[in-house]
Amino acid sequence: MKAVGTTKLVAVLVTLAIMASMMKQGTAQGCGTTFFSSLVQLIPCRPAVTAFSPIPPSESCCNAVRTLGQACLCVLVSGPPISGVDLNMAMQLPSKCNTNFAPCDMRK
Repeated sequence: MKAVGTTKLVAVLVTLAIMASMMKQGTAQGCGTTFFSSLVQLIPCRPAVTAFSPIPPSESCCNAVRTLGQACLCVLVSGPPISGVDLNMAMQLPSKCNTNFAPCDMRK
């Protein structure tokens, strides 16, 4: 029974360490929010960044992109893979939304 408790504790600590590293990644590049909160903010953009999607970004998506800003968008596209999201399409959101962001530096 003691081994189960230790295993759960290790799992929680590993999860917290991963989340902390993602938070540092976001703030280190000038983004004031975490990876996860940036991702949640861009939920309205999901249909426009799904692979092979002919759907243009909605006005709510473009508002989210503008609000989020270039630094946070770059954190998202250069971060870990996001299931169901075509990162090339995500990188096109600023131009499709007529937002003048500098291109993201994709060097890791």
